[in-house]
Amino acid sequence: MSVPNPAVPPAWRYAGDQLKRWRLKAGVTREELGRAARYSPDTIKAMEQGVRMPTPQLLDAADALCQAEGLLSAAAGYLRREKFPARAQDFMQREREARSLWWYEVALIPGLLQTEDHARALIGNHCPTLDEGTVEERVAARLERQSLLYGSPPVNLSFVLFEAALRCEWGGREAHREQLVRLLAMGELRNVSLQVLPFERVIPAAVLGPMVLLETREHERLAFTEGPSVSQLTADPEVVSSHTERLSMIRAESLGAEESALFIKRMVDQL
Repeated sequence: MSVPNPAVPPAWRYAGDQLKRWRLKAGVTREELGRAARYSPDTIKAMEQGVRMPTPQLLDAADALCQAEGLLSAAAGYLRREKFPARAQDFMQREREARSLWWYEVALIPGLLQTEDHARALIGNHCPTLDEGTVEERVAARLERQSLLYGSPPVNLSFVLFEAALRCEWGGREAHREQLVRLLAMGELRNVSLQVLPFERVIPAAVLGPMVLLETREHERLAFTEGPSVSQLTADPEVVSSHTERLSMIRAESLGAEESALFIKRMVDQL
């Protein structure tokens, strides 16, 4: 028995399943539907499986061919591109509710601090490849999240970046320079603390992966960890405590705010 891919929005899967059922009932092949909608049979298959969002163009063509009397076309009003991958959506919701947030990154600049060019370079090179529409939606969503930096009342934000995260020139040399300059600007905000963990100060706890700790306005404390295919958001006190201890150890070895700013400025001057 096949297991639904949790990264696929349920609405896409449902619409795709209904599309397939109507097509089979009407005796219409994927090739025939593809000619009517100007899509390849493989694209039709991907939309029927919910891997790609069924488009209004396809739904209208299928509605006409299958004589669905508007029932398929109506699905277009309930479909939208997801701003975030399914595995991160719960965290994004909690992030909007945060009163304080502590973020440690090993290899990437946190999304809240990324420039548009940096975000597009990362999202645009996602594996598996995303279509252009999804890339633009996710870049826009990432930039929208950054309103958290300037909210009222202010959210207390603490970022610790392993040096490796500062060395990757995503988007090219100039885009990388702009990203470093943005980090310096963000570090000057009253509600933002930015620290760097240099290579020479690394400890084993620092290479176990990124993590985010946050406290909501209702004083609920949560921990979020993310890997290539699995993410976890939990309020389990033992997990939160363990992550807090690890982050405390990392912060103790990191440069202070002023030293970190000087470290990044030196990197900018070298570019």
